[in-house]
Amino acid sequence: MSFLLPSMVGVGLFFIIPFGVVGYFSMVDSPFNPSFAGFSNYARLLENSAFLNAAKNTAVFALTAVPLAVILSLLMAIILEQNIPLRSTFRTFFLTPLMVPTASIVLIWQVFFHINGSINEMLLALGYDKIDWFKSSASYFVIQILFLWKNLGYNMILFMAALNDIPTELLEVADLDGAGAWQKFWSIKIRYLSPTILFVALMSLVNSFKVFREVYLLTGDYPYDTLYMLQHFMNNTFKSLDYQKLSAAAVIMFLVMMVIIWFLFFFEDRFGKDLEG
Repeated sequence: MSFLLPSMVGVGLFFIIPFGVVGYFSMVDSPFNPSFAGFSNYARLLENSAFLNAAKNTAVFALTAVPLAVILSLLMAIILEQNIPLRSTFRTFFLTPLMVPTASIVLIWQVFFHINGSINEMLLALGYDKIDWFKSSASYFVIQILFLWKNLGYNMILFMAALNDIPTELLEVADLDGAGAWQKFWSIKIRYLSPTILFVALMSLVNSFKVFREVYLLTGDYPYDTLYMLQHFMNNTFKSLDYQKLSAAAVIMFLVMMVIIWFLFFFEDRFGKDLEG
């Protein structure tokens, strides 16, 4: 127990107590008039058009970016597991974003997707009009590409490590039984990959919320409508010192994340049991 005490104190001091303070602020009128307001702050928040737009954009981005990050990185790991030419070169290429700072990534994207950047110069050379990538509906796809480029390499390494841990004896027995590639993948490999898939999905979900950093550096406080995320809303609300709205938004975001994480663990547990059965 004495060995756990420093960790418990740290968790309580830096996580539990601050979250309790956030919950308290979400239920009072103001920090200077701490009268109980019930759920009125939450009701006011759910009627706020900026919050609803930010929540919708964040959900849409996560629902598209996270599955793509999982599926594409798994596909890349399976391909690079084979004996193909330039395999080491491809691995290095996909791992490069892990070594590049966020500011440098933003600079690279500005060079490519600025209104006078390389992509538009190529479009002009091909006879097409320029696209204002960061101030049009195209900005959503630009950020999706940035997110995938930045995260696929890390996810791929996790999947490659998990694939190498699959017992070769099972695959050899499956070959002797005449199992095809798809049967081996679905009946054997997925069983051993399910914990890694869960971890990659969770990390990709967390990183999908962190994409605010790149969007903020590229577009500022108020980006194009489809890129206005929950972090933009919370950052702008903090600047306006509306602690009640900010706290209510943080609590709702926490509860939604907990539900999603519970669902992922539940699905992985049930799926793993079905395969074992």
